[in-house]
Amino acid sequence: MKIEILGTGCTKCKTLFEMTKIAVVKSGKFVEVSKVEDITKIMSYGVMTTPALVIDGVVKISGRLPTVDEIEKYIKQ
Repeated sequence: MKIEILGTGCTKCKTLFEMTKIAVVKSGKFVEVSKVEDITKIMSYGVMTTPALVIDGVVKISGRLPTVDEIEKYIKQ
């Protein structure tokens, strides 16, 4: 599983990255987590508002901060 956090480096984007790392640990799964700050790549996902959470190439959340538990549910699906 690959998770990408889309954002240009704002506080919410950094927070989502940290929350995602916590959710991954809680899930017990092996997951690659990376940050994407390149605006062209962000736009290629059709994301207009950040932060965004992308799991295996699919945008799950955009424009808001989810809870750690919500992120964990997406990981376990």
